[in-house]
Amino acid sequence: MTSNDGKLWDGRFEEPTEAAVEAFTASIHFDRALARYDLQVSRAHAAMLEEAGLIPAEDGAALQRGLDQVTREIEDGSFPLDPALEDIHMNIEARLHDLIGAPAGRLHTGRSRNDQVATDLRLYLRETATAAERGLLELRQVLLTRAREQIDTILPGYTHLQRAQPVRLAHHWLAFIEMFGRDGGRFADLRGRIGDCPLGAGALAGTTLPLDRFATARALGFDRPSANSMDAVSSRDAAMEFLSAAAIAMVHLSRLSEELVLWSSAEFGFIELADGYSTGSSLMPQKKNPDVPELVRGKTGRAIGNLVSLLTTMKGLPLTYNRDMQEDKEPLFDSAATLRGSLEVTAGAIATLRVDSERMAQAADDPMLLATDLAEALVRVGVPFREAHEAVGRVVGKCVRKGLDLRSLSREDLCAVHPDFPASAAELLSLTRAVEERNLVGGPARATVERALDAAQDEIRDRLQSLDAGGSPR
Repeated sequence: MTSNDGKLWDGRFEEPTEAAVEAFTASIHFDRALARYDLQVSRAHAAMLEEAGLIPAEDGAALQRGLDQVTREIEDGSFPLDPALEDIHMNIEARLHDLIGAPAGRLHTGRSRNDQVATDLRLYLRETATAAERGLLELRQVLLTRAREQIDTILPGYTHLQRAQPVRLAHHWLAFIEMFGRDGGRFADLRGRIGDCPLGAGALAGTTLPLDRFATARALGFDRPSANSMDAVSSRDAAMEFLSAAAIAMVHLSRLSEELVLWSSAEFGFIELADGYSTGSSLMPQKKNPDVPELVRGKTGRAIGNLVSLLTTMKGLPLTYNRDMQEDKEPLFDSAATLRGSLEVTAGAIATLRVDSERMAQAADDPMLLATDLAEALVRVGVPFREAHEAVGRVVGKCVRKGLDLRSLSREDLCAVHPDFPASAAELLSLTRAVEERNLVGGPARATVERALDAAQDEIRDRLQSLDAGGSPR
């Protein structure tokens, strides 16, 4: 057993905490990541206490000096961490007492660890959501740059992993630019929903002391104090929302990674990943393995699991704070780091991969990719689409059975199946025309894709400028 000396709650207890309990309940090994935010909160709280006349000016000055010293120690790695003090909040307060003595005891005036950690967490989420949004924008910019480089590269689009219709590679990249744009929007939305400050909510019911909650909210960059003290200390929906947004973004990264894995295989041969984003085999000298996208794909399971973990932790908790909520931080920190790393390596892999345009063009030259165009040729002369679809299906079946190239069929061959075919297959089918005539908004025609790329470029530029300027989420 160990002594309770130094714990904020010593007064109530006569017996020391069991060593096993101290080890089991300690969070210092992970919540130390909140140290910087905890110091911001403490500075704002100390300044408010002094301004409100709740602590003497000299004690307020001592607190600020001590907090500055703790900041320096944390930044240079010399800060002494004591696992017996449970968490980063108690460690900081204990160190303050070592540095400035009795005035350190005034810092916790009108404050609980409950509202303290809730505020720390919101500051962390605000910064981390911004970083995630920026990482997504930077990945989108890389995809956009590659799309412009490959705007005339044609490849098959797939459904069910079967060749379906021809598209531009730029159009394919734009699909992910759209996905990652929505992902960034989710993080921006989250930032807009964490504008209220929990500090001053106390343990659950505030305090009888005349705190200025508006002052601390302003000092920490929040819009307002939280409206309900019980909600402020017991809600973790902002963390759940971050984990949800991160999981969705990781799913999109995983889908992109899956394509990089497939496309870099000998069977596809569409791309080659740069050496710096590949690994080899310890046994087979010829191997070049797509480990980076494979790991991104694999780490997606962690992000999904982290979301499920916190949802499960929170689902049965009564108001207000319960110690179960300590379990919010490890999944949150892990998903933030996983997303950050995955965005960075995916952007690097996309920026440096080599595209085999000829191999893509060969795959897209499969005439069966134009079967829908053949049906639409009948539609243009008045044939109902279902009738046209059935006729072309019979044409395709004939080609498959007899090993014929669809484009080799004469008008007479086609009219033997349906009398309204207006020309031979060679005249009706063109890979270039198939892509260029799909010029509706959202289609793969060159001009349509160019407009989409320009619009995406403008949006990415505006969002990055807004983030650089510290602008609002919207």
